[in-house]
Amino acid sequence: MSSNRRIVAATPDDVWKVLADGWLYPLWVVGAARIRDVDASWPDKGSRIHHSIGVWPLLINDHTEVLEVVPGRSIKLRAKGWPVGEAEVTIRLSDVGSQTEVTIEEDAVAGPGVLVPEPIKGLSLKWRNTETLRRLAFVAEGRRPRQP
Repeated sequence: MSSNRRIVAATPDDVWKVLADGWLYPLWVVGAARIRDVDASWPDKGSRIHHSIGVWPLLINDHTEVLEVVPGRSIKLRAKGWPVGEAEVTIRLSDVGSQTEVTIEEDAVAGPGVLVPEPIKGLSLKWRNTETLRRLAFVAEGRRPRQP
């Protein structure tokens, strides 16, 4: 399993608003190319984002489902992209003054990814999620009102 943390210059509520808007998913999730649909109940447990991953013209259509959610604090997802496989991703938000510590944990749970040796898998997920958190921070911080 890979675990990354980043301090975001936005409140947990600001960050949660990005996570709770399924249409923003490809802005911050590395590898997500486009959103085809978002369940009206997103991000409730059992709801899905229907996405494509990859680079055109080599796109894979699949979905990500919410396994657990504590609104404003955490979300656990099952991200699918067959034939690549499936991953479980947990994102947690913690107050750090007026900022937010965002933690993302990810592990391959089905498909070829489970066969990749842990040091290699951990390193590739670490790099990917470092960029994912950087993008999430840009979106959350960019949506905040500007100070004069």
